[in-house]
Amino acid sequence: MQDAPQANPKKLFVGSISFNTTEETLVSLFSQHGNVVDAALIVDRMSGRSKGIAFITFETEEEAKAAIEALNGYELDGRALVVNVARPRVPRDNSRGYGNRDNNGGGSRY
Repeated sequence: MQDAPQANPKKLFVGSISFNTTEETLVSLFSQHGNVVDAALIVDRMSGRSKGIAFITFETEEEAKAAIEALNGYELDGRALVVNVARPRVPRDNSRGYGNRDNNGGGSRY
């Protein structure tokens, strides 16, 4: 059995972002608290519209902690940001709840 992935204390999850906020605005804001090495505003693949979340990675753990303290609850574009350490991505179960593994999700009535 594999060990669970560990959180990267330098990578932050940012939620409750206004749909009008740009990645550049986020980088500008978070750069006030340290060296941002990566920023990703998550957008819907189909519409290209922001999903209201982003991930910001700092050079050091100390910079990330300072950003959390300063920006969690900070109002940006009319929304109070939620900022905390990003949790590792959990592998998805691709079965989507259709049937079970024994019958391959066949869905037959018989």
